[in-house]
Amino acid sequence: MSKLLVANWKLNPQTQKVAIALAKKIDFKGVVVAPPFPFIEEVGKILKRAELGAQDSFWEDEGADTGEVSPKMLKSIGVKYVILGHSERRRILKETDAMINKKVLNVLEEGMKVILCVGELKRDLGFKNKDLRIAKNYINKQLQDDLKGIQKLQITNYQLLVAYEPVWAIGTGRNDLPEDALEMIMCIKKILNSKFKIQNSRVLYGGSVNSKNIVDYMKHKDIDGALVGGASVNAEEFRKIVEKSN
Repeated sequence: MSKLLVANWKLNPQTQKVAIALAKKIDFKGVVVAPPFPFIEEVGKILKRAELGAQDSFWEDEGADTGEVSPKMLKSIGVKYVILGHSERRRILKETDAMINKKVLNVLEEGMKVILCVGELKRDLGFKNKDLRIAKNYINKQLQDDLKGIQKLQITNYQLLVAYEPVWAIGTGRNDLPEDALEMIMCIKKILNSKFKIQNSRVLYGGSVNSKNIVDYMKHKDIDGALVGGASVNAEEFRKIVEKSN
């Protein structure tokens, strides 16, 4: 299976016109484009090869929840993937594992695919073995909490994806070593298999990838793709990432 690249545009761009122009330039097979909510429907209309994603979803289908968007709403406009638990939402909006868990279950019940983001907050690279152990324990707890109750759902192997994003490496210039990222991703796959009976899982890497370092990560067959942030709103940079990933 080819690598999957998820273009998480975050709070960019600022107009629908620019969003549509950008989507046309990065409309590649094996790509998921996740625009801000206001642009999702129109971006979805012009995608021919890429698939449509959303950056978040609420855990209720309807009700007095001002400002929220439900999985049913997203599905009705063609969304196939939903990013949940992103480190920025955990940190800035104080999303808890309990909240993320409810979102995960609701999106999966609606039949869409979840891209669940997990990752440790810090790591002292001078204490590699000890810190990797701590990181694995941290992520194990995240997965246990975020995926609580998932066993009751009839989901396919590829309906749930995980994006490993070491928070300390995002926007800091301290990229995780590809071999360490691979070790963490293999750990996640083992947990998904042993704890949740999810075999052949797909786990992406999301630690500030760009066209200069993408090959170092994608050369490992067990790293199934990448969650791309800032680089995904630069059409030329993202095109290079796509070309170097496959």
